[in-house]
Amino acid sequence: MKLNLQKSFFTETKKELLSYGNFKIEAFKYPSGVEALEVENSKCSFIFTPFKGQQIWHFKVDGEEISMQTDVKEPQNTMVYLKNYGGFMYHCGVISFGAPDSEHPHHGEIPNEIYDSAYILCGEDEKGKYICLGGELNHNTAFVRKYRFSPEIRIYENESIFKINVKLENLRSYPMEYMYLCHINFKPFDGAQLIYSAKKDSEHIKIYRTEGSEKLNKYFDELEKDITVMDTIGAEGQCYDPEICFGVKYESDENNRAYTMQYTKDGSCFVSHPADILTNGVRWISRTNNEDAMGMVLPATGEHLGYNNAKEKGQIKVLGANETLKFYMEAGYVEKEASEALKSKIEKILG
Repeated sequence: MKLNLQKSFFTETKKELLSYGNFKIEAFKYPSGVEALEVENSKCSFIFTPFKGQQIWHFKVDGEEISMQTDVKEPQNTMVYLKNYGGFMYHCGVISFGAPDSEHPHHGEIPNEIYDSAYILCGEDEKGKYICLGGELNHNTAFVRKYRFSPEIRIYENESIFKINVKLENLRSYPMEYMYLCHINFKPFDGAQLIYSAKKDSEHIKIYRTEGSEKLNKYFDELEKDITVMDTIGAEGQCYDPEICFGVKYESDENNRAYTMQYTKDGSCFVSHPADILTNGVRWISRTNNEDAMGMVLPATGEHLGYNNAKEKGQIKVLGANETLKFYMEAGYVEKEASEALKSKIEKILG
């Protein structure tokens, strides 16, 4: 069953839109005017903004918030990235992402763009009942570029894992440059371990050093001596005020997939991504009095330093005339058994 969403479905009063298996989906509109779906299954709940960027907000597992904390508590009706930055997942690109410049906004044009259409799809396969939330965004700049961006998230009724599908179509008969980053923002869990399929040396992990407080500068010095001091979350001496970014070059499995975990003995936050398509892993961590964020990997086509930097370093990707690109990521939370299996997979990749 597929339900094509209409903006008239969303009012200030929350109302049940549909139920399917263990799923319950309610529709409402924030005071800002942003339309939202509140989705619950037997394991998790989250907010999805079907027309405003197809963002995920307030991801909770067994009632506990898993997504980052900022002073932006609910979606805002703005195109300014940082004024609407409190969510769990944002699509970034397509013309550029990362640092803004005179021609390109912070993290590109799509994170807060208004979608042309959105839908809910209910289905069932060998894993059980699932829902998909997706839509289409059509961009057309005459004589320059025309593309269709069609993301979709799939989640099963008894799981807390998002399969994030991305489809990008170049609708012109000329090659098109593109950049993409998936901004996935977990909450840090003190005492957890960062486990990831990358070698822990300066060749594979780059520190983007910035000037800051004495404590921050001291922590940069420690990281340059031993990058693994960041792997225990909340360890003494760590400083992410206001933030630190890292670049991570991943090793992958036989299917070209790379893995990152925020691991605990009871279960883990995790991300998997296609290392052959999203060749750069950006790690972004911020822990201040106002923010608490563990972007343990933001899968990306290049570094986070903006279009001009990517152009200079040959990190701009090109989609051929009338060509289509498809890939997927997984992000969410896995319980103990699946967590241990994932940890073993990463150990195997690293040999």
